[in-house]
Amino acid sequence: MKHLFVLVSTFGLSISHSAVWAAGDAARGAAFFQQCAACHSTTAGEHLTGPSLANVWERKAGTVADFHRYSDALKRATFVWNAKTLDKWLTDPEAFIPGTSMTFPGLRDSNARQDVIAYIKAISEGKAPTLAQRGGGMMMNMQTAHADLKAAPAEGQVTAIKHCADTYTVSTADGKNNKVWEFNLRFKTDSSRLGPTPGKPVIVGAGMQGDRASVVFAAPGEISRFIKEGCL
Repeated sequence: MKHLFVLVSTFGLSISHSAVWAAGDAARGAAFFQQCAACHSTTAGEHLTGPSLANVWERKAGTVADFHRYSDALKRATFVWNAKTLDKWLTDPEAFIPGTSMTFPGLRDSNARQDVIAYIKAISEGKAPTLAQRGGGMMMNMQTAHADLKAAPAEGQVTAIKHCADTYTVSTADGKNNKVWEFNLRFKTDSSRLGPTPGKPVIVGAGMQGDRASVVFAAPGEISRFIKEGCL
């Protein structure tokens, strides 16, 4: 299955390196990039579905050492990321690198494309702010940004999980028992520096209706040990 790497909403024609940079506006590009933030961080070393885009400018494609989800096609690439190659990539990733795991169809608006490129360049030069994390929703909603789970508030700190029939009851440090249909609760792991403290999983809300959630553990072995059968 291909990963969904969303890099803006609709990408056109390749133009020269200097023309691309001259035409782009980093501030407008930052606004467009909000659509990419669910899959790409701008913080160095913080990888989501896709790799961090910090320091991407003039970096050889497919070479971030601690990112392990590159497609074979991108790992075989020999180019570096600059205005020209980013313009081709954002126009149509699959046409530029056949076999890429980036399923985003491309941004056809040339002006918007140049703005995004300008923003990416500004990030690498330290001239653009990283995107703010956003929250809100069921329990602790951090699905649109890779928040620091070690700093989760009481409502996100899981103290117990019980499974009864088709329902999980997730107890949290604020004293609440959150009942979630088993089909709407996912169990995940995050071993990064932003992941939860070992033995202290965190519940993260998701879903348009606020009816879904994920419990994030520090390691796979914690999951089965933490879940107990029983009804409240």
